[in-house]
Formats: sequence, structure tokens, C-alpha cells
Amino acid sequence: MPQRGMDFNNQNGVDTNTAPLTNVSLCIKAMLRVKERARHLPGFVCFYGPSGWGKSKAAAYVANKQHAYYIECKERWPRKAVFLAILRDMGIEPAKTQYEMLEQVCRQLASSGRPLIVDEFDHLVNRGYVEMIRDIYEGSGAAILLVGEEMLPQKLKRWERFYGRVLDWIPAQPADFDDCRSLAQFYCDRVTIKDELLAVLHKRSRGSARRIVVYLDRVQDWAGQSGLDVVGLQEAGDRDFYEDEAPKRSLLL
Repeated sequence: MPQRGMDFNNQNGVDTNTAPLTNVSLCIKAMLRVKERARHLPGFVCFYGPSGWGKSKAAAYVANKQHAYYIECKERWPRKAVFLAILRDMGIEPAKTQYEMLEQVCRQLASSGRPLIVDEFDHLVNRGYVEMIRDIYEGSGAAILLVGEEMLPQKLKRWERFYGRVLDWIPAQPADFDDCRSLAQFYCDRVTIKDELLAVLHKRSRGSARRIVVYLDRVQDWAGQSGLDVVGLQEAGDRDFYEDEAPKRSLLL
């Protein structure tokens, strides 16, 4: 049974309360691929896939386990905010200029030997900030894991000098049935959900770990209200736990 409590060895201030899913293993593989590369090989690796597949959860877990610096980029961040976020995670007081902050980041990465994870990297790509991450790599030689959406490899082709420094492209995978079962064991502590119902939840999720978690929560809430501690297809009946569309606006007459 996975540990449900927070990991008190977490050095990054990120949530490591993560189920052992396929994409967690793949993200670990991506990090080890770039950390253990030969010295003459480039230092970027890209872990990418659709929204909802658990990439950020996996990246936060790997950041903790691999003692990596970690930032989760925001859509409206200016360049300075990127440096500030990295330096904050490093515990370093930022210098006054962006040039000096870049030097601080590079020195710390080089001296510590720790990798860097840049989550939601698409936001930096969309704002044209790709070369600043390349500058960090060139100035430090650090292993850098880039995490983004499924079109990230295509977007990066615009920056040939960056694209050519990606050691490997590791695609995230849709949640399989074993992932669905792991999520049920991890999140459903008040009810047991039978495999027959989990199979329906998995099919309706279309591989999204996020949707599976939502469906599991709905089942568990309904089971609690109904006084059930085991739920299968017979108990669920025709109840719809899978409605994902927002309700249509109703007109008042």
C-alpha cells in the first residue's frame, strides 16, 4: 500500500504524495537518462504528453527523490520571474540584475551537481524564453528535465540550437488499468471499488489520471452517503459518475 502521508524528506516544497503510476516510472527514467549520460552528450531530456496524464505529479516526485531543483512555470511569468523561482528553490538571495541572477543559477547548479526540472515548460516556449534555459545549461552543464504538453517537441523545432541539445524525448503514457487500480488503492481509503467498476472508470477516463481521480472521488462520496464500503456495478446501478461536461445554462421563465 503506498504511503499516504507527506514525505518529510522533501527539499523542494512540492507535493510528493504520489501514487506509483506508469508515468512516475517514466519520469524517473527520463531523469536518470540525462543524469547518467556520458560527459560528451547533451544535457536536456524532454518528458511530454497531454494534460491530465500526471506529468507534474511525477515531476514533483522525481524532484524530491533525485534531489533536483524544481520550478513550475506560469503563463504570465516575465524572464526575471524564472530566475527568481529557481533561486528561491535554491535558497539563494537573488542579485539585482538578470545577468547576475543567471550567473548565480549556473554557479549553484555546477557546484552542487544537482539537476534542474522545469515543469510547464510550454509557457516559456510560448513566450520565446527558450534561449534563457539554454544559457543556464551552457553555463552549468547541469542535467535539465523539461516537462510539457504533447506538442512540445514540435514547438521546440523553431530553436534549432536548443532542439539539437535534447538528448532524448520520452512521451508520457495514458493511464492503464493497473494505474487505475493503484489510484483507487491510494485515494479511496473509505471504500473498496471492485475491478468491474474500475474497468468502466478507466474506459471513461480515456487515459487521463486526473479524470480517474475525479471519478474515484465521486464514487467514494456516493458510497459514503449510501453507507456502502464496497461498490461494484450492481451497487452503482445506473448512476453516472462520469459526466465531464459543464451543465448547460437554463433560462428562467
